[in-house]
Amino acid sequence: MSRLPFEAFLALRYLRPRRTFVSVITLISIIGVMLGVAVLIVVIAVMSGFDKEWRDRILGFNAHLTVFSAESDQPLDHYQATMKLVSSNASVIGISPFIHSQVLAKTEPDTGKPKRSVPWLFGVDPATVSNVNVLPDSIISGGGAFDLRDKGLVIGRDYATFNNLAVGDRVAIYSPDSLEKAEATAGKTNAEVALAEDFTVRGIFDVGFPDYNSSIIVASLDDTRDLLAMPDDTAQGLQIKLRDPFQADAVAAQLTGVLTNGYAVQTWEKATPDIFNALATEKEMMFYTLFFIMIVAAFGIVNCQITFVVQKTREIGILKALGASNRQILWLFLSQSVIVGVLGVGLGLAVALLALHYRNEFLEFMRHVTQSELLPASIYHVYELPVEIQTADVLRICGTAFAACVLAGLFPAWKASRLQPVEALRHE
Repeated sequence: MSRLPFEAFLALRYLRPRRTFVSVITLISIIGVMLGVAVLIVVIAVMSGFDKEWRDRILGFNAHLTVFSAESDQPLDHYQATMKLVSSNASVIGISPFIHSQVLAKTEPDTGKPKRSVPWLFGVDPATVSNVNVLPDSIISGGGAFDLRDKGLVIGRDYATFNNLAVGDRVAIYSPDSLEKAEATAGKTNAEVALAEDFTVRGIFDVGFPDYNSSIIVASLDDTRDLLAMPDDTAQGLQIKLRDPFQADAVAAQLTGVLTNGYAVQTWEKATPDIFNALATEKEMMFYTLFFIMIVAAFGIVNCQITFVVQKTREIGILKALGASNRQILWLFLSQSVIVGVLGVGLGLAVALLALHYRNEFLEFMRHVTQSELLPASIYHVYELPVEIQTADVLRICGTAFAACVLAGLFPAWKASRLQPVEALRHE
């Protein structure tokens, strides 16, 4: 004898595969739930992966907080005193001065035509930059050393590829001021010639973020000052690393109260607000949009249950005549929706985890088949498809899918439980 309640026993017996129309609809319902759960988990996990990947890369290269002059065109004078004051905050674990400016760069190849570009030049302090930035640990060519001595230059991986540069090559860099002066005096008797400073590529870095790898070159703070004709003992701003980057707003408020009115403090969230806000909004919209797949599967369950109730009207009458209560009949048919939900959600979760595990292999296969780049690094800012499986998201998807399955079968089950034995048998 089965130890199962008779409602569950009959539900399982009725769900046994048979060559009937109801069995086909039941199978379609399970497949629909499976696909809905699998697609939702895959999409949400990939979007969470993008969020984590971008956040890690951006926070690894960019400062959690940036202190700069309240007047944006003015440098910070005597910044060492400000560094000591900021360092006294218990939440600050690293601080380093920096200068950044867009410049004109021209390669100086031994043969062939030079290439010109307009990268962002970052001037950093080699002694302290490792306290706030992953750059010194991201050198992939040049002996692994972060060497900026004697007008040394460190460039990004993609920038080196686009400009055919390697360690040891020379690059001429023109400052914006020298170009503006040459343009302003062009054609005049006192015309000035834009003079470039020669730098030597000492290393190539890869911080894992294509935007940075393709658009940033790095020199020492002193060499950058000389190029931009800035006074000694000045910097454009201070990069600050915190123990917890998500406390940036609170620490920024504390530093604003300590520093004088001549300083401004910017958090990483305000520096890059659009990318994360857009991603969070897209993630929610994707969830609600793709959840309609579950609604379609739920309609299949309703159709299946209604058809099943009509076919089993005689059996319902017999069970009611033998003493089955309305609650037992309701649970008999509702159990079928529960079983469909469990099977669909379980299979969907398994398919999703399998697809996420082999995501990059599948992506490479599709690249080979379509002969096209399906994940351009210039657009998506990653080299491989990232994934972050968050337990809360999986529980949310599986829970709502299961609830949709149960609710879909509730009305047909309720109608079945309300049938009277005489009416059910009279139809036969």
